Amino acid sequence: VECGCADDAVRAAKAGVDIVLLDNFTPQALHEAAAAVKAVNAGVVVEASGGVELETLPQFLAPQVDVVSMGVLTHGVRSLDFALRV
Repeated sequence: VECGCADDAVRAAKAGVDIVLLDNFTPQALHEAAAAVKAVNAGVVVEASGGVELETLPQFLAPQVDVVSMGVLTHGVRSLDFALRV
């Protein structure tokens, strides 16, 4: 479940979701929300997303954050057109 605030994330964790995606949180707010989610349901996977860049990645890492998604990995990628003919 994608959540934009800590209250929604805690409600989702209480409802028994498998994964809570904390979207566009500041690092401090992310850490607080992730800790609150894990306190309610330690088995929930907590994912951080939105606003994470290579330079700021270390700020988003925490023991309660299981996964970090970064759009920078795919933004601005140029495609390569090729064919495989056998």
